[in-house]
Amino acid sequence: MTPAIVQKLTLEEFLKLPETEPSLEYINGEIIQKPMPKGRHSRLQGKLCAAVNQVTEEQKIAYAFPELRCSFGGRSIVPDVAVFQWSRIPFTIDDEVPDNFERTPDWTIEILSPKQKANKVIGNILHCLKNGSRLGWFIDPDDLSILRFLPEQQPVLLQKEDSLPVLPEIELVLTVNQVFGWLKMGG
Repeated sequence: MTPAIVQKLTLEEFLKLPETEPSLEYINGEIIQKPMPKGRHSRLQGKLCAAVNQVTEEQKIAYAFPELRCSFGGRSIVPDVAVFQWSRIPFTIDDEVPDNFERTPDWTIEILSPKQKANKVIGNILHCLKNGSRLGWFIDPDDLSILRFLPEQQPVLLQKEDSLPVLPEIELVLTVNQVFGWLKMGG
């Protein structure tokens, strides 16, 4: 179970706290600790970031960040993967990636961890969509399925050979089976 830390803080006060491992999120006035990522979660997160960045970074189309704190709309969350269009990355004056992202990702990806509450995770995806994200994925490694979320549309359950939607500017073709195939590393 994901513990909620009972302490009433404003979002501004929360953002002044030191970062922790695993990360804390600020949701509806509560501070909630994300679970420590385990093997399957880490593998999927790493492969998803690599797959997106391989086809987007060199051409400066987009970038997939793992575990990036995004603060917007009264929340501060840490999606497992946050994909930003290149033009929406708030680079510093020295063209470096900033520490603080006070905006929604264009595409948010969450990977369900053991003992994590699915509705809290889905709630973060819905919050992103409500505040400007264009796409959300909810990955369930136990069920081998991915829920696709688009703004103002019903979620769609994708399985097996279903093609996974990506942002239109990203040329990446993946099926659900390909994503879960990344979990097979032995032999």
